[in-house]
Amino acid sequence: MNIVCLDLEGVLVPEIWIAFSEASGIPELRRTTRDEPDYDKLMRWRIGILKEHGLGLKDIQKTIATIDPLPGAKEFMDTLRSETQVIILSDTFEQFASPLMKKLGWPTIFCNTLEVGENGEITGYKIRVPQSKLSTVKALQSVGFETIASGDSYNDLAMIQVSKAGFLFRTTEKIRADYPDLPAFESYDDLLQAIRGAL
Repeated sequence: MNIVCLDLEGVLVPEIWIAFSEASGIPELRRTTRDEPDYDKLMRWRIGILKEHGLGLKDIQKTIATIDPLPGAKEFMDTLRSETQVIILSDTFEQFASPLMKKLGWPTIFCNTLEVGENGEITGYKIRVPQSKLSTVKALQSVGFETIASGDSYNDLAMIQVSKAGFLFRTTEKIRADYPDLPAFESYDDLLQAIRGAL
C-alpha cells in the first residue's frame, strides 16, 4: 500500500506568509522555512511582528482569500489522487488552509492550529505533534503504508529521507546543493512521472 505525502506551501500553493508580507508591506514576513530551519523560532518571530503592527488572523485570512493554487497544481492533485492515496502534510494552520483546500478539491490535510484571542490577535499556536511531517510519515509506515514524499523546504527533508522514495520540488539552490542525492524537479509532469515510477 502506497501513500503520497506532499508539502503544501511552495509545492501546491504560493507561500502564505510571502503573500501576506507583500499585502501588508512588511518585508520581514517574507522569511519562511526555506530560510529558517527552526520552525518554532520562525513562528514566535512572526507572531511578534504581527503584534508589533497590530495585525490579527482576519488580516491574514483576507490575503489568503486572494490566493489561488499554483498553475497546474489542482490538475496534478486530481490526477495523482485518481491513482493513489495522497495526504498533504503541512506546518500551516487550519485557519489558513481551509479556503485553499476548497480550491484544491478538498484533499486530506494534516496541519497545526493557531491560538487566537477574542480580539482576533494570534497569541500562539499548537503543533499537532513534534516533528509533525516525520512523525506522521513514520506513523503511516507503522500501519503498513509505504510512503513517497515531496516538498521544497528544510522541514520537508526528514519525511523525504525516510520514505521509500522522496523528491524535492521547486526548492532553493542551497537545499538542492546541500542534498545532491535527492532528485529535484521543477514541473508537475516530471514530479508525477517520478511518483508513478515509485508506486
